[in-house]
Amino acid sequence: MPESDELAPLSGTVARCLLVSVGLCALWAGSAWTAGHVQTDASLHTVALFVHLVALVIGFGAVLAVDYMGALWMLGRRTLAQVVESTGPLHVPVWAGLAGLTASGMLLEPQLDSPLTQVKLLLVLLIALNGVHATALTKRLEAEDRGRPGRRLLLRGALSALVSQLGWWGALAIGFWNTQH
Repeated sequence: MPESDELAPLSGTVARCLLVSVGLCALWAGSAWTAGHVQTDASLHTVALFVHLVALVIGFGAVLAVDYMGALWMLGRRTLAQVVESTGPLHVPVWAGLAGLTASGMLLEPQLDSPLTQVKLLLVLLIALNGVHATALTKRLEAEDRGRPGRRLLLRGALSALVSQLGWWGALAIGFWNTQH
């Protein structure tokens, strides 16, 4: 029996998620710092904007596909196994899109003193951290029996989808607003 002041060890999945999350926070902070110290000429800005839009299509498009498949499952039009099988590979374009958005966003000279830009940056961090959770959740769903997952797992999935949609749409709306003003 462990002593009262001894902490229980973290499971492998929790430890990996925590480590990846800390790494993402460090990368996020580094990209925000870099964005504040980079100046681009008009040509590089144009290329960065194009890359930003392509990354948005790739990343957010994959997110929409994942959530659409989840909706089909909830409507009884797909099995859980079909959804997990078809959405698992979409994590790669989601992460690639998010990485492309972050890298190109550093070259778009964001107004870091703007409260809206700060909210957008926080939404990007939230999207990334939610992605860590979603990846772990997918692995958990893959391990589920063919039956309906438990209520807690369903709630986690629904909350993850909601956070994802709010984060992506929010960042998109702020980005659009910032380009117009």
